[in-house]
Amino acid sequence: MTTFVNRAPQDTRGSWKTYLGLTAVLLLSAFPVYWMFVIATSTDAAVSQIPPSVIPGSQLFKNLNEVFTMQEVYFTASLINSVIVSSVITAATLFFCSLAGFAFAKLRFPARNALMFVVILTLTVPNQLGVVALYILMGKLGWNGTLLAVIAPGLVSAFGVFYMRQFIAHAVPDELVESARIDGAMTMRVYWSIVLPAIRPALAVLGLLTFVMAWNDFQWPLITLNGTDFPTSMVALSDLASGNYVIYRRVLAGAFAATVPLIILLLIGGRQIVRGIMEGAVKS
Repeated sequence: MTTFVNRAPQDTRGSWKTYLGLTAVLLLSAFPVYWMFVIATSTDAAVSQIPPSVIPGSQLFKNLNEVFTMQEVYFTASLINSVIVSSVITAATLFFCSLAGFAFAKLRFPARNALMFVVILTLTVPNQLGVVALYILMGKLGWNGTLLAVIAPGLVSAFGVFYMRQFIAHAVPDELVESARIDGAMTMRVYWSIVLPAIRPALAVLGLLTFVMAWNDFQWPLITLNGTDFPTSMVALSDLASGNYVIYRRVLAGAFAATVPLIILLLIGGRQIVRGIMEGAVKS
């Protein structure tokens, strides 16, 4: 005889302390962005007053107009360059990392585990150690001072390969791959028709993270694009902040203009990030 026990549904709602803590973390995290917006909308007198004002002013469009019309800094071109660089790097990273992750997760070839170990090992090497060698290499290719020098090193990432490999290993059953091979599907057909549809949440997460990292990259673009007329947005912001006298309302107005695309992107793709992370956690 089977006995069924009715269990009351568990209350998964957090306590008021949990919501209070999350609200405090949210406010602390959002305050720098809000403060940037306040300065971007203020005048020089409002920026220098003590105590500082925490209420936005009415000079946002005036400050933005000054930033975008400055002859010393081509800010419009720098935003376009950042869009080009970030988009190309994101697209290439999604393709190459998912393809490499599929190979490491589902294909059998000699030294597979050793090569994966080398990929993971590269994550422990700071990027700063390879700057000199990278600059020399880009110089020999004749790419220094061009967007190619910024795009080429970011076409694939070790983190992306590792992340894709882990997700594909759990999201795509071996039986599904074998059945596709029995039906006559080649490797690229399996990748395109079976693997890619199954890893869309992971692709969304990796794509958003890669775009944000490429957009915010500063060190390498500063080194290779310094002195050129059309740098990326982060380099243009450093040019705004340079000089004997820094006009902070201009700097933060430019920072606000460079942050808006990321905020919009995260608002649009935020659910995909949570979905991809949660699916990866459940399947692990």
